[in-house]
Amino acid sequence: MTRRLILTLIALLATVALAACGEKKDVIAPSSASPQPVSLMLDWTPNADHVGLYRALATGAFRNAGLDVHVHVPTDPATPLQLLAAGKVDVAISYEPEVLLARDKGLPIASIGAIVQRPLTSIVSLGARHITAPTDLKGKTVGTAGIPYQHAYLESILQRNGVRPSSVHEVNVGANLVGSMLSGRVDATLGAYWNYEALQLRQMGRRVNVIHVEQAGVPTYDELVVVARTGEIASRNDMLRRFIQALGRGYESVRSDPAAGVASLDTANPGLDARLQKASVAATLSSFFPAPGKPWGWQSPAQWTAYGQWMLAHHLITNASAVVGAETNQLLAGQGP
Repeated sequence: MTRRLILTLIALLATVALAACGEKKDVIAPSSASPQPVSLMLDWTPNADHVGLYRALATGAFRNAGLDVHVHVPTDPATPLQLLAAGKVDVAISYEPEVLLARDKGLPIASIGAIVQRPLTSIVSLGARHITAPTDLKGKTVGTAGIPYQHAYLESILQRNGVRPSSVHEVNVGANLVGSMLSGRVDATLGAYWNYEALQLRQMGRRVNVIHVEQAGVPTYDELVVVARTGEIASRNDMLRRFIQALGRGYESVRSDPAAGVASLDTANPGLDARLQKASVAATLSSFFPAPGKPWGWQSPAQWTAYGQWMLAHHLITNASAVVGAETNQLLAGQGP
């Protein structure tokens, strides 16, 4: 079977899956007198991207749905999906690229809702470096966090904009994205977030330039998603439906009152930089929500297919079936059989 035929089948199956989703009237209420425990693993340390989660906890949205949600913070951002697949937690927050990579390795997981509906990953640089377009990267040193798909992002961006990859020096700076820019070790980083590191630099009084990867040659994707085990999307449908929709109510509450949302985040995590979280929530707020007419958490099957095809084309994944069924909207408000 040729690669072209495989990719055509992926697109066809995604379309059929979408057509199979009907309208469902939801009554999200406790199924029993005692709350059902749910363990949630974050993608990384608590931050503004999780503001709706902490608002849902603070307002009782989960409790009203009959759920007792316990939040866990990973010691290593590479482990949440592994722990989820192993049954150590009920749900996890991760990233669309990581979901596809995990499925390519055979992990039985799927995304059940999008939290951040566009890429946060970007090319960030200090203003003095004068990098305002991808063509300005020629002859520059670019730091990444050492993640393979970030290398592929950089290659795609350079090729799309007519810059020879050999003319750009790429270095792995790990998690030291801000420090490597301030020290002058790199001219720019690909991996810093426009809603976090870029804001952090601005609050330090630095001029910052940001190039969004999806505007420079990388297919768009959902940066942050909620993930469950595929077998439990059916067997624990009621619990997962109540969870994802209560989480959505948390983000809707933040949209109505961002200040209250930030307060809930800061109260639950007193070590955070409150000023930075406030700015980050304000910058990200519109990205927490899909286009009008779609329920909170909506994931575009066409977008997931296109991004999956890009990962296949760049040999980041090798199994085309990893893309098929990688996401589902059936647990969202008004969706499902």
